[in-house]
Amino acid sequence: MHDNDAVTLASQLCSRLCHDLLSPVGALTNGLELLADEEDPEMRQRCFELLEQSAKTSANKLKFFRLAFGAAGGFGEKVGIEEPKAVIEALAEDAKRVEVNWALAVDALPKPAVKVLLNFAHMALEALVRGGTLDIGAERRDGASEIVVRATGPKIAFDATVGNALEGTLPEDGLSGRTAPAHMLALLAEQVGGNLQFQQSDEALVLGAMLPEG
Repeated sequence: MHDNDAVTLASQLCSRLCHDLLSPVGALTNGLELLADEEDPEMRQRCFELLEQSAKTSANKLKFFRLAFGAAGGFGEKVGIEEPKAVIEALAEDAKRVEVNWALAVDALPKPAVKVLLNFAHMALEALVRGGTLDIGAERRDGASEIVVRATGPKIAFDATVGNALEGTLPEDGLSGRTAPAHMLALLAEQVGGNLQFQQSDEALVLGAMLPEG
């Protein structure tokens, strides 16, 4: 990747982070303003509940970005599977109307695989605009991490440009805050000699990855 491309990718990932945090952080600000003017005990309690939920959502998103985009400092070359699992379950709880099923045959994953797992899960959650089921599987086979994430629901919303980014066919002017995570995954897969795949229908989205280790 050229230096200019790297800077553009970093800028778009930062834009995505800011976009995703704007809503819960804005809700915190609004809640504090309401609380300052509210005297009714019942309404004040409601404000506290809204503040608590907004703070929880903000923390969940920051935990996601730390592992999904960041260097994941504090971890070794591998990350225990419970870390990304807890993050995904928290995001699914925030999304509501989503049931998560797990098929994990590993205790830990290399950092690139963790990034793929988290971003796949995030893409799948965003695709479930009317709720549904999220099935997540990870295993190690023949020296490679294999990851499969499937979203099933009454309506699947998946941007074709995100799919292009996963396949490495994104046009030069197609990098945006929406496509940057998928583009990052494509670069990670290329670096380790792996591959990414996706299949989409009206009621299902399947995301798969094979990432050699070492």
